[in-house]
Amino acid sequence: MARHYAIVPAAGSGSRFGSDTPKQYLPLAGQPLIHHTLAALCRHPAIDRVWVVLSPGDEWWREYDWSALGPKLETVFHGGATRAQSVASGLRAAQMAAAEDDWVLVHDAARPCLAAAMIDALVAELADDPVGGILAVPVADTLKRADVQQRAAATVPRDGLWQAQTPQMFRYGTLCRALAANPDVTDEAGAIEALGLKPRLVKGDASNLKVTYPADLSLAEAILRSRLGPRAALGALA
Repeated sequence: MARHYAIVPAAGSGSRFGSDTPKQYLPLAGQPLIHHTLAALCRHPAIDRVWVVLSPGDEWWREYDWSALGPKLETVFHGGATRAQSVASGLRAAQMAAAEDDWVLVHDAARPCLAAAMIDALVAELADDPVGGILAVPVADTLKRADVQQRAAATVPRDGLWQAQTPQMFRYGTLCRALAANPDVTDEAGAIEALGLKPRLVKGDASNLKVTYPADLSLAEAILRSRLGPRAALGALA
């Protein structure tokens, strides 16, 4: 039976966030943001091991105690300048454990609100899929294409459009080959698509948001606290 592993590329600086501290280490509900991301993966029974890929010059990781995340977590201080390079480093670290047909879930460090039910859905729906797939949500908002003056030049039909999320889940061997052949892609599904394959879209949830701007932190905290209930939230996440 195929096993499931996870890789979290976390070597980025989060420059769009406008903070001197990488956003993965910003405080969120009493912990660094990335703690919640890793906890969601480490505590899920289907996932056997989690590799977090950090920058070689990371100055923040060792400032925190990660022992509560348990024995599944392993650190790799060989993150690259791009997401694909960091994921490739994670895949190299996993080669002693992962078989060709094992599954790898690649998850954004800045998505701290991943729920167990989302992992359940991904694992169940892709169990026998020949390609693999990603969590995604149908685009709900009207889309506008801007011109060079930032004016609405056209309305883009949203039929058939989905917003990609993570985890993105593919076979270990296939993902290794895809990233080796297409090292400049911005997500794993793009590399798989470049091989001529079609990843499956597994319906996710808008709560699996990516923290990109300061306002997203407040929303993420509200989501995390709401899952514990009003009485338990303050004590459990503090």
